[in-house]
Amino acid sequence: MMGNPAVDHYLKIGEVASFSGMPVKTIRYYEEIGLLTPETTRSESGYRLFAPTVLNRLAFIRRSQSLGLSLSEIQEILEVHDSGDLPCGAVKQHLLLKVEAITEQIKSLEILKSELLGLLSGWQEQPPHYAIAQTICPNIQRVKGEE
Repeated sequence: MMGNPAVDHYLKIGEVASFSGMPVKTIRYYEEIGLLTPETTRSESGYRLFAPTVLNRLAFIRRSQSLGLSLSEIQEILEVHDSGDLPCGAVKQHLLLKVEAITEQIKSLEILKSELLGLLSGWQEQPPHYAIAQTICPNIQRVKGEE
């Protein structure tokens, strides 16, 4: 079976994996934590069955993760969608928060970079013996009494 499955046909997990390009293990995990809830059911014999709409949901999850959203953030967005509302406002709020977090990470990384450059500028290939005796690496540790 190639292409998109018929709308009235439930898919087995292997078919979902094949169509979505996601591993069975990942799909099973998403189903277990509730990300795929409206699109899944169980057969009488207990097999997971998925509505074809699960493929759109998996594509959304993959894209959201590529933008840095966590599974819990994605779950919140999907809950808005599942309630019948368009979740674009919720997505925008999460992305704005992500931009703020990235800005803070960049500031922290710039501070760390400055600290590292400072350490490297004063690097001693042969530190004093008293410093070697009191530290593992005197270049990154302070010797007691020098603080």
